[in-house]
Amino acid sequence: MSTRVNPDLVDELGAYGAGSVQKCFNCGNCTAVCSLAEEHENFPRRSMRALQLGMEDKLEGGLEPWLCYYCGDCSTYCPRDASPGETMMSLRRWLTSRYDFTGISRLFYRKPKFEVLMVMVVALLTALGFGLVGVFTGDIHQYTGANAFLPASSVHIFDWSLAAVLRALLIPNMVRMWWLTLGRETVGRNRTMKLSPVAYVKSVYQFPLHFVTQKRYAKCERKRPWAMHLALMLSYVTMLILIMFFLKHMWAGPKIDWRVHVFGYLASVGLIAATLWAIIGRLKKLEAQHQHSHESDWIFLILLLVVALTGVLQHILHRAGADEAANVAYVVHLMGVVPMLGLEVPFSKWSHMAYRPLAMYFSMLRKQMVPAPEKEEAPAIVQTIAA
Repeated sequence: MSTRVNPDLVDELGAYGAGSVQKCFNCGNCTAVCSLAEEHENFPRRSMRALQLGMEDKLEGGLEPWLCYYCGDCSTYCPRDASPGETMMSLRRWLTSRYDFTGISRLFYRKPKFEVLMVMVVALLTALGFGLVGVFTGDIHQYTGANAFLPASSVHIFDWSLAAVLRALLIPNMVRMWWLTLGRETVGRNRTMKLSPVAYVKSVYQFPLHFVTQKRYAKCERKRPWAMHLALMLSYVTMLILIMFFLKHMWAGPKIDWRVHVFGYLASVGLIAATLWAIIGRLKKLEAQHQHSHESDWIFLILLLVVALTGVLQHILHRAGADEAANVAYVVHLMGVVPMLGLEVPFSKWSHMAYRPLAMYFSMLRKQMVPAPEKEEAPAIVQTIAA
């Protein structure tokens, strides 16, 4: 397969956070110190070189940026301060925009002000929508019951509708990721590699395994970033399950239902602790992975912190009997939840939650690919003219 060369690729990646690529002279120190790099996954050196050469197709079809967890060792030991770890992070942003069929990811990453504007617009529309529903169908002084300002049943229907929209946006992007990394090499007449359908089934466990455990990150020598990342992921997933399947129990009260609320408390602590750790780290810049911050990183962290804190606040107010204040806090909470789920999950930072474990799955499949058999040419017709 021919490789498309884009001489402006380095400049293009600059908008995604890759600002020091040209300093790299390909010495290989970054790969040598990386505890995750393997023979068939030789990063970040190979990705840095491909980027310098403008090998757009190679990078577009690669998985290496997703296999990197940005522990920062490569940047720490780089003799040229080329920040290979941040380049891999910028490649993940770029790949997210490549997978996205809507083009919204590209706008968000290249024009962060547009992302902020969209978050604000969606937040205001959320407040307006839920506010009107509450005013016309309920009582601001009632948090639960038949005349509740925001009945759990209505919010539950909205949650599942939003989930359906997210699936419609994210699944095509995941399919496009498959096509770019595996499909175009293994499917169709012009395939160059062969991959058994059985391999897809046998290796599919890789996706949920890495989604839940983040086990690859645990291989990094620095364990604290893995622990905080795992806490963030598990807390988010736990809270999502509680909201999607146990909202009525979470919403009821003011008596605490320990069967579900204990998980909510643990998830809230995990979300707030992990988010504050990331924010403080980016402010102090003590560790390599916090030295550089793209605008999208801050948007993600601020939204997450707002959602976690307002969720805790509305819970406390409701249990304290301040239903009017609890309803206001709930609306503010939803103003953060809706843009975070509707914008950040399919188009920005939270999309990594799907792409990274998918990359682990695809990486396992790539190791099982074999060269496709060469096509036999049709025999030439030779006419023999008898003398």
